[in-house]
Amino acid sequence: MKVFPFKIPKTKDETLIYQRDEEIILYDKLHQHEEIQISYIERGEGTIIIGDTISEYKDGDILIFGSNLPHVLRSEPRDPDENPYSLVHSIFFTPESFGELLFNFSEFKSIQPLFKEIKNGCKIDTNTEKIRKLILKFSKENNFNRFILFFKIIKLLTKSEKESLSSFRYNKLMTDTEGKRMQIVFEFVMNNFHSNICLEEIASIANMSKNAFCRYFKTRTNKTFFQFLIELRIEKSAKLLLKQKELPVIEIAELSGFNNISNFNRKFKEIKGVSPLSYRKEYVPKN
Repeated sequence: MKVFPFKIPKTKDETLIYQRDEEIILYDKLHQHEEIQISYIERGEGTIIIGDTISEYKDGDILIFGSNLPHVLRSEPRDPDENPYSLVHSIFFTPESFGELLFNFSEFKSIQPLFKEIKNGCKIDTNTEKIRKLILKFSKENNFNRFILFFKIIKLLTKSEKESLSSFRYNKLMTDTEGKRMQIVFEFVMNNFHSNICLEEIASIANMSKNAFCRYFKTRTNKTFFQFLIELRIEKSAKLLLKQKELPVIEIAELSGFNNISNFNRKFKEIKGVSPLSYRKEYVPKN
């Protein structure tokens, strides 16, 4: 299967595509598709990479990915005592799914801002329970009723508060070769972020010179490779702070790829706005 572009399977007559994925590992390759994607994470957690931003997803999240937005959802292993399978419900569509003119009608004027808001991806922060229930109904309904449910979801999305998943997107469609190269880089970093990664090593993996790789990566992510690496390490450390409450901060720093606790504390505060200890105290409920 090609990394770019990723084709959503559908029949000729389908305008809305509903997909239920229950897997130990979700499709974690860098990919893009023409369709806008609305996903409800019923069960699962992991890392999202979009544009210039690394963030986390978890049980209950509702995520939207804009048309042709390159993204990665890297699922994390679940607690051994929990169901090991991630479960995600997704709806795929394009603004032209119902005809080229439908969303241009005056009756749909209130929907137009939504397409701009979701261009770089977003997480829905309000009306989530209502949206989840409507998405879950999709699997049980015929095509006509799905059409009605879809517009109920869109109406709620236009009124919902949203958290942007990225402030940047590479505006050109990536070729298959570019997609494979970026996927190799992302996959290597996700698997080895805790180790010492030098520029020579990552450039070699991308089959490029150091200077060419630096330009290539910065153009497509709006940040240097080492900015990306540090932000990924901080996201991983933040998750450990919340899930591994018994581990001291210095050990979490080492597990996340930092060999200097002062540097870890400084970078964590730059990115998260608080110290690691404050982050843990603020977000972890007391027993």
